[in-house]
Amino acid sequence: MFESDCDLEDEDESLKSRRLMFHTPRPADAAELARLADNIKVAANLASMPNPYTRADADAWIARAASPRERAGEFLLRLRAPDTPLVGGVGYKPAEDGGPGVEIGYWIGEPFWGCGLATEAAQRLLDHIFRNPDIRVAHAACRVTNNPSRRVIEKCGFQWAGTGLARFVALGGMTAVDRYRLDRSIWCSIKAWGAAEAARTR
Repeated sequence: MFESDCDLEDEDESLKSRRLMFHTPRPADAAELARLADNIKVAANLASMPNPYTRADADAWIARAASPRERAGEFLLRLRAPDTPLVGGVGYKPAEDGGPGVEIGYWIGEPFWGCGLATEAAQRLLDHIFRNPDIRVAHAACRVTNNPSRRVIEKCGFQWAGTGLARFVALGGMTAVDRYRLDRSIWCSIKAWGAAEAARTR
């Protein structure tokens, strides 16, 4: 059970937000994933995404995502409408420091930029993550030049935790990143405040 004062969004057999459906990657997604992800503007801001991004890359990633891992999950995103295209992905994995936290990541394909989908997806993912009471903190990072991603992180309530270096596959080397953390207690407070504001303005 999660803490009773943490107003997390309900879970059911499907993970969804107001505009998005989340689903675990499957082989049938590979061709569409390869088309959407094969964009240097996307890969340059994701540490592990290669560029070019081929069908073989998509197949390999989907196979890895299907392997059960503790405190980890990968999801592809589609709009909540019949026969809609893939719009991006989100995921989380154990924190590199070996602690009880996780690191989150997210990306949206260029045709769908500027619609607030990354923020919506990240916030819903955090609800999903923090339903596990053993996960006490979430980490996120973005390139120091990636202002849109920084805004997503800040809208989720993350606090700046320092600057470091990370290897980006598509860039072929290390680049500077800003690191952030979000304690579960802070996320619960944000959710409680949001619920109170919504009730007050009804």
